[in-house]
Amino acid sequence: EKGASGWNQTHDETAVSRVTSSTIYFTVKAIGSTQPAKELFAGVDWSRVRDIDGKETVVNKPLAFPLATGKTWEVRYTEPHPNKQFRSEEWAHKYTVVGFESVEVPAGKFNALKIEAEGRWTAVLEPTTTVVQGAESNSEGTAMVTQTQKTTDKTVSGRTYKAFWYVPEVRRWVKSVEEYYGSGGVRNERYTLDLESFKLTE
Repeated sequence: EKGASGWNQTHDETAVSRVTSSTIYFTVKAIGSTQPAKELFAGVDWSRVRDIDGKETVVNKPLAFPLATGKTWEVRYTEPHPNKQFRSEEWAHKYTVVGFESVEVPAGKFNALKIEAEGRWTAVLEPTTTVVQGAESNSEGTAMVTQTQKTTDKTVSGRTYKAFWYVPEVRRWVKSVEEYYGSGGVRNERYTLDLESFKLTE
C-alpha cells in the first residue's frame, strides 16, 4: 500500500535453489506470469543486502539465530544520495524477539515466534533554488521582476515499524508487516506478506 489509494497485490512463488554456509540463493516468480523468475540471494538468516557506495550492506535483518525471547539486535546504515531530494539518509532499526504467539494465514495456523522492529530514518535534504518571475506593465512599458530563493541544508526524519512471525518448521516467516512513516507522522507505505502454501524438500 502506498499513500491513501495506491494498493496492489501479487501472488509470488519463492523457491530456494541452494544454501551455502553464508548465503541462501532463491528465485521469485509471479504466479501465472510468463516472465522468467528473478534470481536473488540473502544471508542464511534471510537478511537483505544492498550495494551502498560499492559495499555490500545489510539493510534488513529480521532473524538473528539462535532466536530466544527477549533477544535484540540492531541494523544501522547511511546511504549518500538515495534520491534527488536527499543528500544523505540514515536508517536505524532495533529488532526484538517478543515471544511465541498463534498466527493464522492462508497456509494454516501456526505457533510463531514474533519479532518486532522499531526504527527511525533521518535525511538531509539537498539545497534547492526556487525562481519566481513576474511581469508588470504600465504606460511606459513592461518590467520583469525575478526573485530567487535558496534553501539551505534541512533535516527531516520519520519512523518505521516491522513485524515478522517466524515458524521454525517452515524455516521462514509465514507473515510479515513493514510500515514506513514520513516526517509528518503519516504512514506512506505498508507491505504485508502472508504465506499461502509451502513445500519442504530435503
